Amino acid sequence: MKKKVPELVDFSKERIRVLHFTWIAFFISFFLWFNMAPLATTMLDELGGSGGWLTKEHIALLAICNVALTIPARVVIGAALDRYGPRRCFSALLIVMAIPALVFAFGTSFMQLMVARLVLSTVGAGFVIGIGMVSQWFPPKMMGRAEGFYAGWGNFGSAAAAMVLPWVALEVFAFEGGWRWAMALNAVVSLLYGVFYFFAVRDAPEGTKMAGISKVEPLRVSSKGDLLQYCLFSFPLVGALGLLAWRASTIGLGEEGNPIISDTALWVIFGVLGLMFVAHVAKTLQVNLPRLKRGVPKEERYSFNSVAALNVTYFANFGAELAVISMLPAFFQGTFELTPGMAGLLASSFAFVNLFARPVGGLLSDTMRNRKLVMLLYMLGITLGFLGMGFIDGDWPIWLALALTVFCAIFVQGAEGATFAIIPMVNKRLTGQIAGMAGSYGNVGAVVYLVVFSLVSPNTFFFVLAAGACFAFLYCLVFLEEPEASFSDELMVEELK
Repeated sequence: MKKKVPELVDFSKERIRVLHFTWIAFFISFFLWFNMAPLATTMLDELGGSGGWLTKEHIALLAICNVALTIPARVVIGAALDRYGPRRCFSALLIVMAIPALVFAFGTSFMQLMVARLVLSTVGAGFVIGIGMVSQWFPPKMMGRAEGFYAGWGNFGSAAAAMVLPWVALEVFAFEGGWRWAMALNAVVSLLYGVFYFFAVRDAPEGTKMAGISKVEPLRVSSKGDLLQYCLFSFPLVGALGLLAWRASTIGLGEEGNPIISDTALWVIFGVLGLMFVAHVAKTLQVNLPRLKRGVPKEERYSFNSVAALNVTYFANFGAELAVISMLPAFFQGTFELTPGMAGLLASSFAFVNLFARPVGGLLSDTMRNRKLVMLLYMLGITLGFLGMGFIDGDWPIWLALALTVFCAIFVQGAEGATFAIIPMVNKRLTGQIAGMAGSYGNVGAVVYLVVFSLVSPNTFFFVLAAGACFAFLYCLVFLEEPEASFSDELMVEELK
């Protein structure tokens, strides 16, 4: 009797090939996105010092630039995904982003590095595209595990960059400027894989077409109450950019410490962001008011309450993950008087569990037959985990602090998997836009939490994260709705006519 092949490695099935090709695309996009941090000290050694032009303040500003445009990019690319399909969007993103990656690798001035990093920050939107692709190939009853596997293994690209790039720069390209060639190699891989992906996959199974929209426009809602909510929830996406601009204005550059963004320039940025928000609201009203007046067909209706709840949860889980990864090495080093290498190794455990925690979160959402309950349990676990981490001090055994860190990470990343087990089922035609908005809220959460971290002690910071997770738990308890046909066998695509 022929032994049955586990479905996850059964490459005779097209949907399994699409799943693997897509998580690799996501992995490469995140590897590209986070390729600066592991090489930052090497860059400073070569381009800084006496007579150099790169400083620690420059690196801090580049780190801000690296997330600046990810928030609007996820919203815009989410809308483009629903219009043009994931195959073209993911291929285009990987190919186009190779250009700023190469410019950054061989940049010879800070302005070149800053502009390149700003443009490159849009590659973080790759995550949203894959969510849309996977949702076309797997039925609702398998959505959680498929999306969780895609996100967990793809998201590991950030950790892989931290582990691999220093070795490539210092061992493979063992000469002055080797870090440039390590980054350039990363860009070339992105370009080549973008071309490969275009020919290796299609948007939907044979005989079906992707359920999408006819043109790129603001999110269509189902009621005037939902319209008001959508406008209100759009403001933090702009507000976070203003917060980033303010943070950049506090960073001094050069010997005189002059901020790269002056007070006048900062107010100009605030004004531009305000006009962008007003224009977005005006366009949203233009698209939705006539439609609401005519009446929304029953098959197109959905509750924005669920979208809002998923935004809040992703703010509290993925936002917390990005913030904690940024501060955890220094926290371990200072609390337990460890070497930087050992502190970094212990802190990496928080990101490493992505490989299994996200898929498990999606799997539980599929198998427990109640996606809202799974979401609530995970948010409760995050609350308790961060609450416990707030009490960590130098008197704790290191093993206990590490165990609590891993426990908390499992719930944080499992909640991310549970979040995107629900998103594709809120409204199949608008999956890209809903995923883009929720994904952007994850970045908004990271911005807000990191600003808070700069103002409070690490232990207080963990309590703030616990409070954010508790709020998300309560918000989901009241507003999140269990999706209809959440465990159906039918694909969320349309038959070709």
